Amino acid sequence: MNPSFFSSPSHEQQTPGLSGFSIRVAASNDLTQLADILAMSFYSREGLVEWVYPVLRLGIYEDLKNRLRSKAEHYICLVAELVSGEAGMQNYRSHQAQCMAGTVEMALRSRFPWQIPSCDYPYLSNLAVHPDYRRQGVAQQLLSNCEETAREWGFSEIYLHVLENNHAARQLYYQVGYRLQQVDWHWTYWLLGQPRRLFLRKQISLS
Repeated sequence: MNPSFFSSPSHEQQTPGLSGFSIRVAASNDLTQLADILAMSFYSREGLVEWVYPVLRLGIYEDLKNRLRSKAEHYICLVAELVSGEAGMQNYRSHQAQCMAGTVEMALRSRFPWQIPSCDYPYLSNLAVHPDYRRQGVAQQLLSNCEETAREWGFSEIYLHVLENNHAARQLYYQVGYRLQQVDWHWTYWLLGQPRRLFLRKQISLS
């Protein structure tokens, strides 16, 4: 794959001086913060969207709540929290809303649902980082933890989609080893000029 396909301004990473990030599995009491992060990441509050933003956020909240409650065997939602190291101890910030830095989900998908046996693969979705914590390595840590989980599930590949006009995300995925698998075409691209979705794949080691 030609790296120029992913070319964009440099995706810089900054490491907080006395802070780091802890990754854990999401819980039901995280829903409010997770819905806030996802809504901020995927929807602009400019123009008419401002009026429907609460509805969009509520939809995200309810969808995520249902997925967390499903207890599916091959589903995981991870959250990244900010922790600060002082005197050899890790102390969470006192204000809980300031702690949550990002999230990602991973589940199994089937390329051909009608195929028996099905051809399942780990698929990442809803990778989002709070605006206050971007460019600090949060996304990389979340992606790395998903790869570890995929290995535990017994898979050697991991997949995701990214919009072709999301240059920062494309650069990030290229830097951590994802490569273009295929370009998904849709009628909205031809009629409405909407960006295409790029299907990316990363080979991961089982060792």
